[in-house]
Amino acid sequence: MIGIVYHTNMAAIQIVIDTNVFVSALLSQRGAAYRLLMLVDQGQFEINLSVPLVAEYEAVAKRSLAQTALSEQDLDDILDYICSVANLRKVFFLWRPLLRDASDDMVLELAVASESKIIVTFNEKDFAGCEQFGIEAINPRSFLQRIGVLP
Repeated sequence: MIGIVYHTNMAAIQIVIDTNVFVSALLSQRGAAYRLLMLVDQGQFEINLSVPLVAEYEAVAKRSLAQTALSEQDLDDILDYICSVANLRKVFFLWRPLLRDASDDMVLELAVASESKIIVTFNEKDFAGCEQFGIEAINPRSFLQRIGVLP
């Protein structure tokens, strides 16, 4: 994997995108997840990544490649692009286990480290408890509505 850039525009909404949203965007160009990914560099929000989350994106997406028209090189290019426009965050603390799934804990820890107020996920119920950190888990459609992209 190449270059995750350290940059931040604090005026933009800071978010973390769960793996299920990333993979959904690869599987269909018709949904809110795809629309969200197409907006990552438009300045309305900034995505935050950690090395473990990018590794999870890659592993899960590669298992789903057969369901897409993408090649492995296409996926690598998409990941490289996402990394180039995202904020890399290092997570120096762990509260595990806090949520039911360790992968979700990793996403929550990244959201806290990046001071993100939103985790965009299709599994909102899996993030029950994130409110205690001032973080809300919402689906891609709700997020796009909140920022005025969808009615």
